[in-house]
Amino acid sequence: MVAYVVRRVLLMVPTLLGIMLANFLIVQAAPGGPIEQVIAQLKGHGLEATSRVGGSAGGDTGVAGQQPDLSRGGETSKYRGARGLDPEFIRQLEKQFGFDQPPHVRFLKMVRNYARFDFGSSFFRDQPVVSLIWQKLPISISLGLWTTLLVYLISIPLGVAKAVRDGSTFDVWSSAVVIVGYAIPSFLFAILLIVLFAGGSFVSWFPLRGLTSENWTQLSWGARILDYLWHIVLPVLALVIGGFAGLTMLTKNSFMEEIGKQYVTTARAKGLTRHRVLYGHVFRNAMLIVIAGFPAAFVGILFTGALLTEVIFSLDGLGLLGFEAAINRDYPIMFGTLYIYTIIGLLLNLISDLTYVAVDPRIDFATRET
Repeated sequence: MVAYVVRRVLLMVPTLLGIMLANFLIVQAAPGGPIEQVIAQLKGHGLEATSRVGGSAGGDTGVAGQQPDLSRGGETSKYRGARGLDPEFIRQLEKQFGFDQPPHVRFLKMVRNYARFDFGSSFFRDQPVVSLIWQKLPISISLGLWTTLLVYLISIPLGVAKAVRDGSTFDVWSSAVVIVGYAIPSFLFAILLIVLFAGGSFVSWFPLRGLTSENWTQLSWGARILDYLWHIVLPVLALVIGGFAGLTMLTKNSFMEEIGKQYVTTARAKGLTRHRVLYGHVFRNAMLIVIAGFPAAFVGILFTGALLTEVIFSLDGLGLLGFEAAINRDYPIMFGTLYIYTIIGLLLNLISDLTYVAVDPRIDFATRET
């Protein structure tokens, strides 16, 4: 098993490189880079970054506090909207953002730095990317863990109940609820919850923004915990409603498949009780595929649902940070958060395989070809 873990860890290296290269090439081809963002701000166009540029609020100054000379023109620039700007100012911007070097040089430099978890500094926030990620990661992990825990606590018992009552009235009506949860994305549920319970059109029982109150640091520890739970109810509820459907049906189908196998018939013929057959034999075998889906569920919640939910509820996590970075074309944050997400996903896949062995010791990945 140790050899298998080592092989999997080594395989993470080319996987990381491939993902980084693919996204680097996509970003290079995308229009509206950070230099265009600065030019748009200087000329008062609609493309505005939501954060600071070059240490100045609102992008009023250029590089190192210099005011660009807009009087020069006549030189064609590869950047949209750069006509009329001093070419030397454009070159200074390229040097500041690292675009004075060829793409392959920038990529190799990024790989070397990322191997040391050195993600550089944000283009528009004047802070190291590692510091920003470290500040935001607990919020995203908190949302993902609470949501995944509740999704499993709801979906597994519900899926088992649907399997043993297949075709009953309970199965039909619960399937209708599952279909609704599957069809409607979590961000729409988030908007609905805001309208209903966060002062939209009905009651205002829960806060609309943030994960804690402004006076959170002044509260006692018990009050801090209650305040945190009060703020997290709606975001987690939106994610749970949008995420439990698939796992519920997976659990049901897995149980029904196991119930129809020969060893269940044999166990019943030996006089074992229904409860012993279901939870002593069927449950362990049926849960293998459910456990295998844990990394995909957690990463899916963290990557998609949590991202939009953080934006909707103004939760200052990695999702909101990545959204603002994409709007601002803040490449260090974009690549840094992607790198962290990829590592989390790869590690969770490895943990999933190890959990297989914990649930069923008969499985031995050490003898499997990789």
